[in-house]
Amino acid sequence: MSFTLHGIAVSSGIAIGRAHLVSHTSLEVAHYVLPDHLVQEEISRFDAALETTRQELAALRAVRPQQAAAEFDAFLDLHLMILGDEHISSAAREMIAREHCNAEWALKVQMDELVTHFEAFEDAYLSERKTDVVQVVERVLKTLSGHVSHAPPAEEDGTSMILVAHDVSPADLIQLKPHQFTAILTDLGGATSHTAIIARGLNTPCVVGLHRARQLVRENDALIVDGEQGVVIVNPDKQILAEYKLRQDQWELERKKLKGLKTKRAITLEGTRIELHANIEMPGDLQEVRDNAAAGVGLFRSEFLFLNRDELPDEEEQFEAYRTVAEGMHGLPVTIRTFDLGADKQIKGVQRVASNPALGLRAIRLCLAEPQLFRTQLRALLRASHYGNVKILVPMLSGAAEINQTLQAIAAAQQSLDNEGIPFNREIPVGGMIEIPSAALALGAFTRKLDFVSIGTNDLIQYVLAIDRTDEEVAHLYDPLHPAVLQLLAHVIGGANKAGIPVSVCGEMAGEVAYTRLLLGLGLRQFSMHPAQLFSVKQRILTTSLTEAVTLTHKILRADDPMKIRELLDRLNA
Repeated sequence: MSFTLHGIAVSSGIAIGRAHLVSHTSLEVAHYVLPDHLVQEEISRFDAALETTRQELAALRAVRPQQAAAEFDAFLDLHLMILGDEHISSAAREMIAREHCNAEWALKVQMDELVTHFEAFEDAYLSERKTDVVQVVERVLKTLSGHVSHAPPAEEDGTSMILVAHDVSPADLIQLKPHQFTAILTDLGGATSHTAIIARGLNTPCVVGLHRARQLVRENDALIVDGEQGVVIVNPDKQILAEYKLRQDQWELERKKLKGLKTKRAITLEGTRIELHANIEMPGDLQEVRDNAAAGVGLFRSEFLFLNRDELPDEEEQFEAYRTVAEGMHGLPVTIRTFDLGADKQIKGVQRVASNPALGLRAIRLCLAEPQLFRTQLRALLRASHYGNVKILVPMLSGAAEINQTLQAIAAAQQSLDNEGIPFNREIPVGGMIEIPSAALALGAFTRKLDFVSIGTNDLIQYVLAIDRTDEEVAHLYDPLHPAVLQLLAHVIGGANKAGIPVSVCGEMAGEVAYTRLLLGLGLRQFSMHPAQLFSVKQRILTTSLTEAVTLTHKILRADDPMKIRELLDRLNA
């Protein structure tokens, strides 16, 4: 029987093959009480399992696929960091000693606490790190139980295998890569999960969030995976199969053509140059940035340094991370966003409770409420500016008062470095993110006081439309083409251009080819996106007439009917 599944498309491409089902890695955990004389032995067994897992993760570096070395190194570093987190190691060890429970139970209890902690995050990237916690713990549980993973059978007839799992960790992907899966399907996961990131790095079609694929698909079922639309067709008929084979050939041809754009500059048909920058989460992403010929890093989310720990990293640790990126871009611009953490981030000495973290003490509000924390990061950023073309980007500014306080904090950090004779770029550019309506409407304060602005479309759309894009009940109402959103974008981009300060878009809209000409028509000349999206957007720019784009964009801005807006957008992209 043929049927279709729909999920989240996280890595484009079309794959045709047969299903290979991988069992869910989650293990049932028993709870039992140990006699006194066995407690120390249990702690030793737990420590041995941690060390074995640590060695396994470290050994995986030697077998990582070369084309995705940066992504694998980054995830391995994060998983090793989780493994050393006190909730996983010290707290579990203390629980064994205190309650005389078995190691598996203590580990699961600590995992559940960490998962609950991460689920509270509003930021999608931070929230999905709970998956990494679960994957690390499951790996330790396997070691404790003596469980051995079995590799899939080799395909003797050359048939492509498509991995189908409830969930799969990046470590499993590394080990399974030699079996050459042509696509990855999982019930769980999101666009910013590490499985998704690594699948993109491997150029492997991937659809996640399928919910029941592992239950509905059978071993050796024929599958078609459309990694662009997030569609999986199970046991397709001959006509559908022939159609997708043709689309697969066309996709491969297009991908080869896109690679040829690496040395080309992003210019419109009239010769207007467009800057294409990359968004990154960690220093390990730099190789992908270079491979896709980005003109700079438009958004470095510094939050990765603050994951899985109760204490903030010190100035030296932050400085080394920022310097690595600055030096690695060899003079190209690197825009580093100050940490965008919220009241739900439990840091020692900064515990607060918020009924609505999305509207609470987060981002610059938290920085200004905790000046010493902000000062530490600012000093690290300023020190790194001596080693490259660093810019500071401040999230969630709402108006002039917060801008003034931020600039005063930066000046104080500069003075402290001066007092110690530490070099830094005295002309370091400082910019603000436009991601809440008050910032867009008070744009004048931003253009007068700051050096550049960057539009975070993800949050801006969410706040303008009062829609939580992570809430399945209302996510369908999240609309980048809503007239109110378009009017605000036009206001910000036009206002920044008129004031003569650089403006970029670093949200998801920047990487969506469907919106490239629309943003160009609004006057945008700098985009920042996931590195894997750069060539597709560049191709669209190379075939764009700005004159035509501006004309049709003005018509879109005058329209208020959703159907009419979509029709005009289709004409713009024709």
